[in-house]
Amino acid sequence: MRKKRYQKGSLTPRKIGGRKVWYAQWREDGGRRTKILGPCSQVTKSQAQAELAAILAPLNEGLKATAARIVAAGEFIEKTYLPWQELSWKESTAGTTIQRIRSLILPTFRSRLLRSITREDLQEFLVKQAQKYSDSVVRHLRWDLNSLFNLAVTDGLVPVNPAAALRIPRKCRPGRPKRALTEEEIVRYLEALELPARLIARLAIFEGMRPGEIYSLKWADLDGPGVYVERRVYRGVFDTPKNNRSREAALSAGTAELLQYWHQQCLTPAEEGWVFPSSRPAVPLRPDNAWRRLFSPRLTKIGLDWASFQALRKTNATLMAKYGADAKAGADQRGHGIGVSLSAYSSEADH
Repeated sequence: MRKKRYQKGSLTPRKIGGRKVWYAQWREDGGRRTKILGPCSQVTKSQAQAELAAILAPLNEGLKATAARIVAAGEFIEKTYLPWQELSWKESTAGTTIQRIRSLILPTFRSRLLRSITREDLQEFLVKQAQKYSDSVVRHLRWDLNSLFNLAVTDGLVPVNPAAALRIPRKCRPGRPKRALTEEEIVRYLEALELPARLIARLAIFEGMRPGEIYSLKWADLDGPGVYVERRVYRGVFDTPKNNRSREAALSAGTAELLQYWHQQCLTPAEEGWVFPSSRPAVPLRPDNAWRRLFSPRLTKIGLDWASFQALRKTNATLMAKYGADAKAGADQRGHGIGVSLSAYSSEADH
């Protein structure tokens, strides 16, 4: 009895009935099988290859392939890459990364076979994206591509990583300008807000805390002149702070004084109570709801609604740099590495 062999089949364009079609051939049950996979004008070669691979998969099941398994990029991303990465991604990382991959990478490469994607294909993709998106988005896309092809190499689906040496195009679409608040704007910003929004803003501006860290604070986290940052909340899900590092942040005198006053007014003053509870005391405020209700209406009136939490943390970095704070101390205060802190959040002191 002839031993079953792993097969790739044959795919060629043929003219049948006056039109050019993709003509597939393979062997099954000792005989030749054929199938038309669609007109060449409507079905790409990659799509036809993916369909043929799906036909052959049950026949090759259990056989050791002599070459890498044939997998379309879309199948690999949805069935292997994303589930694998979600094992370690934080909720916030998963939300933004999955949306970016599905909206930008998959429309271009979904039907392409992984083995058919070259470095030139990926570089051309980044060049096109640079015409529509900022440098930041393009850098994230390069990271995504490198990460998913690294896993494909590990799984033996491609021999080398075609995304390993991709370059960021020099000319990306300019992003929305991001700047820090001036000192005069800080005063106007805080004066426009009422408690607890004013206190939330101070924790971002003067203590450099992220919104998820602020809204997940409990009174037990406050320890005299400092606050212990050990958790964050994102879309109602609690997790460790970014980079999985807890830290202690020093409180400015004004913030500490306002916290004491708010403690007397707050509906949840117990140690395990939330510093910023929602209408349901057992649950903290949600950042998006708080911004919509407590921040945006008042800031819009004075023209400062553009100053998001990212701008407030940039303001914190600028203040610390201007008044001589050590770069390492400033980065630790914000929970960031020095390189990311200085490049992403600091304005020049001489501006």
